[in-house]
Amino acid sequence: MENPAQDKAFPVSWDMLHRDARALAWRLSGQGEWKAIVAITRGGLVPAAIIARELGIRTIETVCIASYHDYENQGELQVIKPVDPKVVDLEEGQGSGVLVIDDLVDTGKTARVVREMLPKAHFATVYAKPMGCPLVDTFITEVSQDTWIYFPWDMGLQFQPPLAKDTRG
Repeated sequence: MENPAQDKAFPVSWDMLHRDARALAWRLSGQGEWKAIVAITRGGLVPAAIIARELGIRTIETVCIASYHDYENQGELQVIKPVDPKVVDLEEGQGSGVLVIDDLVDTGKTARVVREMLPKAHFATVYAKPMGCPLVDTFITEVSQDTWIYFPWDMGLQFQPPLAKDTRG
């Protein structure tokens, strides 16, 4: 079965991801005094590391949620590891002063689960799709809902077909 989203592929290189994660850090730098980062695994790990470095945040926690099971279709969510209660209880509790970082908000399913765990946290993603945008406080780049983002950890060095189907003169 062909994935229709492949018609709107958005490949992200390591350089691009690094630049966009730093841009997210710049945007977040003036929005509060952050006590900790919660990275949504696995996609949020790399941007969280970059943002933690840029903002000088030393407390980094993870929440482990599986949603993309076959790299084409989003499956049921499974919370593999919740957020450590010590991080949830920082400041006033419920995640106040905590940055939640992910690579992408797509349908918003994962974001909803994490918002329930940390209702006062600031949710930030590098990339966002329209269905997920309302659940994110800060993001850098919006792509259409039918675009499939290929992150650098999902790709190898190989030929990429041109956008046009027929490139013969």
